[in-house]
Amino acid sequence: MSAERSRDSAELIAARAQCEAARGVPGACLLAPQTQIIDQIHESVVTMDLGGFITGWNRGATQLFGYTAEEAIGKHILFLYADPDAEDDSEGFDGAFLEHGGRELEVRRRRKSGEVFWASLQLSLMRDARGDPCGLIGYLSDITARVEAEKTLRLQSRIFEHSEESILITDPERRVLSVNSAFYAMTGYTEEEVRGKTTAFLRSDKHPPHFYDEIWKHVETEGSWNGEIWTRRKSGEDFPSWASISLVRNRDGGLCNYFSIFTDITERKKAEERIHHLAYYDGLTGLPNRTLLYKLVDQALVEARRHRLHGAILFIDLNRFKPINDTLGHAVGDHLLRCVAERLRSAVRTEDVVARLGGDEFVVALFDITRREHAAVVAQTVLAALDPPFVLEEHELKIGAAIGISVYPRDGFETEALLRMADIAMYRAKQAGQDSYAFYSHDMNQRALDRLKIETGLRHALEHDELLLYYQPKVDIASGRIVGAEALVRWKHPERGMVSPGEFIPVAEESGLIVRISAWVLEAALKQAKAWQAEALPLTKVAVNLSARDFSPDLADRVKALLVQHDLPPAWLELEITEGMLTHSSEDVIAMMDALNAMGVKLSLDDFGTGYSSLAYLKRFPIDTLKIDQSFVRGIPEDGNDCAIAGAIVSMAQRLGHRVIAEGVETRAQLDFLNSLGCQEIQGYLFSPPVPPEKFAEMLRAGKTL
Repeated sequence: MSAERSRDSAELIAARAQCEAARGVPGACLLAPQTQIIDQIHESVVTMDLGGFITGWNRGATQLFGYTAEEAIGKHILFLYADPDAEDDSEGFDGAFLEHGGRELEVRRRRKSGEVFWASLQLSLMRDARGDPCGLIGYLSDITARVEAEKTLRLQSRIFEHSEESILITDPERRVLSVNSAFYAMTGYTEEEVRGKTTAFLRSDKHPPHFYDEIWKHVETEGSWNGEIWTRRKSGEDFPSWASISLVRNRDGGLCNYFSIFTDITERKKAEERIHHLAYYDGLTGLPNRTLLYKLVDQALVEARRHRLHGAILFIDLNRFKPINDTLGHAVGDHLLRCVAERLRSAVRTEDVVARLGGDEFVVALFDITRREHAAVVAQTVLAALDPPFVLEEHELKIGAAIGISVYPRDGFETEALLRMADIAMYRAKQAGQDSYAFYSHDMNQRALDRLKIETGLRHALEHDELLLYYQPKVDIASGRIVGAEALVRWKHPERGMVSPGEFIPVAEESGLIVRISAWVLEAALKQAKAWQAEALPLTKVAVNLSARDFSPDLADRVKALLVQHDLPPAWLELEITEGMLTHSSEDVIAMMDALNAMGVKLSLDDFGTGYSSLAYLKRFPIDTLKIDQSFVRGIPEDGNDCAIAGAIVSMAQRLGHRVIAEGVETRAQLDFLNSLGCQEIQGYLFSPPVPPEKFAEMLRAGKTL
């Protein structure tokens, strides 16, 4: 108890004695003298009788609670309680309190304004002359600020200790004063190992020395620093962390402490790397994807403009990948693509970029070449790298590639345009029919635009009945009469008029529209044949050309359904296929051809002699007729080689039991030579060009002959 409080207590004891003496009755107290003395005490003093009713109230109490003595005296002490039902500070009217004669408590009280505050309460027991308790005296002081400060300190201590982030406090010389449990768990150090040390033991060699100097300079000038930093564990392992370093000043503005908070962000960095990899790299091959390729090329083009550099884009499309993927399955196809990616990476420099756009399309970006020809050298290197067979499991797979090349700055400085140009050039290389490369040129771009226009027009033609059929007679040489007709599709464009088949058929093949066109031709030809049959015209067969794309598993069923629909015997239909189809055939194609042959549909091999390995395939396919290609007919009888080839084809066909028809016959000399060889039928301008169905019917009715 303070000296002032001791003096006040002595005064109270004297007042009590004076009370008792004045009354002359043991245990009695005089209120007026007591109140006068209590009012002089600076502390808040409240006296009560043993029932808890207030008997004394000094000025200090008025200042503390806001009540005057008149308002307080006579009331029960409970009206000052913040929690009237609480039992922990009930002033101790029990045997234990009476036995010890006093008590010291921290209690919550309520002012007249309603404000609740914390108070330090010191209770003492007053006794009369006989020593019996006659009342209580209480000293109260407002300790709210102290209680709240202690509460804040406890909270801060709890946060400090239980925080998942590492917290480190140092003195002005950066020697460690205190760290929390998270620090020990994160770094592997113990308290004894770090206390008193400077924070240099946490530094990583991943940062240059001046990096830390700059951090502390920033803290001194700005008061704090935060950012990513590498931190070293006790084991020597470095880990990425997010750190915040601040300084603490005292009331006079002097530096007294530094404190650092840092978090291990290893998992976050790994997650960011995974997200980055998913966003910018191909999941199958690990190569940069289209998005990253565009970024890299964009950056390279900026540098090329600034420093006048040259570069090239190589657009690579694999040959023969699709049949491998379809036949052996996607697992083998994926494995093959990964192997291709490895070979491409090994074929170029480390500074060059190899990317996969999707499917079997890759891009090699050359960001620094001195001459245009260097891109050709890289293209040759890539083709050579892909040339050896890929051995996957028990399969030996042979693939190649077509490569298109665009060069900057000659072809432009836009990433999208350069890739498009390289793509266009790649198609030109693919049209060459072998593993090769080609550079982009402006005329190639124009051809690509024309091709797109044709494709769009063809789709419109199919939807608006712009297609029609012409028929070219097939003539029996012996009788000179028409024995058949080949249905040839024509396109009557609303603006351009008749479009040459040589212009739109290749586009239809590449775009896949040939399947819809073939289906339309087949149905239209059978419908026309039925009309001629109903008219009893002297015709026995109509030939329709099939594309390789038409050979789907339901081909035989579709043909049969159309024949039934138009009520035509199968012998009326002849399907012409190209020799190139046989060289890429499979057992499924052979099965489809066998089904058509068993149905009674005739099969003719068109353009015979223009492919390769034909003789090996002839015995495997149910072919009825061989058609000598017009490229061999054009030179006879003057060209000895053409004559020899035509003679060999006719002789072989006779031995195999096939009929032979020659196309492109334009002169009587050609006809006579073919007749001398034993050729049975001809087509060509000597007899008639392809004509509309009405004119063809007129020739049949007139009985036109050679």
